[in-house]
Amino acid sequence: MRSRKVQVMVISFFIMWTFITYYVLLRTSNTQLSRKQQQQMKRLVPEALAEQSKGLKLTRNLIEFLKFKYPNDQQTTTPRISIVAAEISNEIPAPESVAKVTPETMQKSTPAQIPTLTHLANGEPVIPILVFACNRVSVVKCLDNLVQYRPSVEQFPIIVSQDCGDVQTKEAIQTFGKQLTLIEQPDLSDIVVLPKEKKFKGYYKISRHYGWALNTTFQIGFEFVVIVEDDLNVAPDFFEYFLATHKLLKQDPSLWCVSAWNDNGKANVVDTARPDLLYRTDFFPGLGWMLTKELWRELSVKWPKSFWDDWIRHPEQRKDRVCIRPEISRTRTFGKIGVSNGLFFDKYLKHIKLSEDFVQFSKIDLSYLLKDNYDTAFLKQVYVLPLVTFDELRRNLIALEGPVRIQYNNRDQYKRITRMLGLMDDFKVRFTEIGANTTSLTLLIYLQSGVPRTAYHGIVSFYYNKRRVHLAPNANWRGYDLSWS
Repeated sequence: MRSRKVQVMVISFFIMWTFITYYVLLRTSNTQLSRKQQQQMKRLVPEALAEQSKGLKLTRNLIEFLKFKYPNDQQTTTPRISIVAAEISNEIPAPESVAKVTPETMQKSTPAQIPTLTHLANGEPVIPILVFACNRVSVVKCLDNLVQYRPSVEQFPIIVSQDCGDVQTKEAIQTFGKQLTLIEQPDLSDIVVLPKEKKFKGYYKISRHYGWALNTTFQIGFEFVVIVEDDLNVAPDFFEYFLATHKLLKQDPSLWCVSAWNDNGKANVVDTARPDLLYRTDFFPGLGWMLTKELWRELSVKWPKSFWDDWIRHPEQRKDRVCIRPEISRTRTFGKIGVSNGLFFDKYLKHIKLSEDFVQFSKIDLSYLLKDNYDTAFLKQVYVLPLVTFDELRRNLIALEGPVRIQYNNRDQYKRITRMLGLMDDFKVRFTEIGANTTSLTLLIYLQSGVPRTAYHGIVSFYYNKRRVHLAPNANWRGYDLSWS
């Protein structure tokens, strides 16, 4: 208590000194000054400000000395993490004395209940499932699935990160007791945006939440984290899928994520007889995906204020890296209501097939997914296939059995074919901010990636009329055209 009194006295002295200084300046400004006096004042003001800055620094040093000299034994329960979330979203400028926020440099208190075991006794990594929740009580459907299919509580701890502060949702999560860990995003402050961006405010809060939760989780020391949204159901082999594929992320630097989602995973365009089939894709699928601590270290220092999923698809972030995705999705969304207001839900998402089979991926040789192996086999295979038209495919006029290829040569042709096939035809154009500033206002531009959903080297693979079909550009393909977005 003695140190606190001394601190109050010191601070009160400097406050009083500041008021006296301003009072004198105000009195001086009301009198008629000569030109010479005005020039002297102009020279003195910067010096006075500099001295004031020195005084403030001296105050801080004095307070730190008093804290050391007279330590306070009382413990505080106030979390010291709200400024971290604010800095992630760039809502306030980071003070010069505060280091850049990264998983390594964050000096904040970690919720004690998060499991700290990062590797099992046999050396296998612990892979936490990080579930993002807000104000949907239906998160229990997602959690029921995860708890039901989880093979090991120790290897796959479930961490639910809640934003929004919704009491009913929190109570629903807490009904799972020790089967999971609940952490709460501490910065629930409003986010100031331009008037025309108000309808996007939810995306700003989501991005802030993701940044905080991933920092909080990765700082424990985990090598991998699997991200799950609160409106996802998972397949029986969801955990097995990630357990078998996490090694690929370490072996192949051209891989940067493993996703459980197939954007073109509607039941009528997937091969239900091949639940074991996996692909490489240039498009970032999301919706149940795994990343490494190295990737988060790279992304966290430039994490965007909004639309993180579209931002991550941009060439500047992707850097020609790819994801693994399944033939049949290991997740399916039931969340028609959300910040996207059910975008694509009725037309596409509700028709996505969720795998019902349990594939023992850990017993399958997945080395065919490594870049050198995959490119050699897959690209050669596609461009020697018979070339057919959509009409021939639709009317089942192809005499030969087996896979075929349909060629597209421009954007309009691609979109026309995909629409006729019932595939997703968009290239993910959305708004995002650019540049860094010290205010909460942002500049919006179109975000372009030019990558069709599920594409690899421009090739979109699907199943139609009981045969494998590859919608592919010509063999002289030179890369994605950003103008297609």
